[in-house]
Amino acid sequence: MPTIVHHKARLDDSEHPPNTLEAVRESLKADAEWIEVDIRSLKDGADYLLIHDEMLDTETTGDGPVEALTVGDALRLRLQDAPHYSPALLSDVIALFEGHVGRTRLQLDFKHIFPFTSDDPLKRLAEIIEPIADRVHVSSPADWNLRRLGKIAPWLDLGFDIVLYLINREPGKDYDTRHPPFREGSYGYHDDSLLSLVKVWPNAEYLADRCNTLLRQVPNISTLYVDHRTLTKSLDDGFNWATACHHANVRLSTWTIDVGDEQAVENARRLRAAGVDQFTSNTPQALRHNLIT
Repeated sequence: MPTIVHHKARLDDSEHPPNTLEAVRESLKADAEWIEVDIRSLKDGADYLLIHDEMLDTETTGDGPVEALTVGDALRLRLQDAPHYSPALLSDVIALFEGHVGRTRLQLDFKHIFPFTSDDPLKRLAEIIEPIADRVHVSSPADWNLRRLGKIAPWLDLGFDIVLYLINREPGKDYDTRHPPFREGSYGYHDDSLLSLVKVWPNAEYLADRCNTLLRQVPNISTLYVDHRTLTKSLDDGFNWATACHHANVRLSTWTIDVGDEQAVENARRLRAAGVDQFTSNTPQALRHNLIT
């Protein structure tokens, strides 16, 4: 059975909002295999806030960039859609894990894209999570931050999301135009590499080369993250990312598969048969049921 990851600590029909301490506590109680949360650095890296967007006003009662916020300011925040809840601090999540006896592991989706001006926030991140070193995993699409973090904390389990390099984008969906890839290449994927400018190889050969390159983008990763649309299109093109990852001794994880999205669930069944190791979902219990029936 593949691993199921609770996206933003969600537990199917839970009343608790995502990325909150209450949601993490409930998923721990449910004996989740993996809980994933989003993190962004507060001012000077003093702590990290569980929040998806870089600007506070999209999700909370705050204003301005997350990284300008002190810990004291963060404690006064409330969620816009659920004012009885506050976004959690990473240090509090780590304390929950320290007091929990069970199998659950924690994936930190590190949302900070651009490099820091110093390594202090990364050093502080390592300090905060070291108490659960054997149960924590940091993933990010920012390979430059992962490489620096790997040097600061060689013990840390890392995962690389290739979304800034290669993706089969969903038609009609809004994407952040500030972030690459900026164009669709000649092989039918959004990919800014020179290799994608002119189609010379069969698609499978192109994908094999890109996969081989991306697997080496960050030294010693345990997991590669690729969205399910890219993986299924690759299968149609004759290339299996799971086979290539396993040959490199790397797990393959995909996102985000929610029961209720028929195409996503159909893709998940196909990807499970292809050898994908891990599935991130907002409906983890329902997805597990769908993948075993």
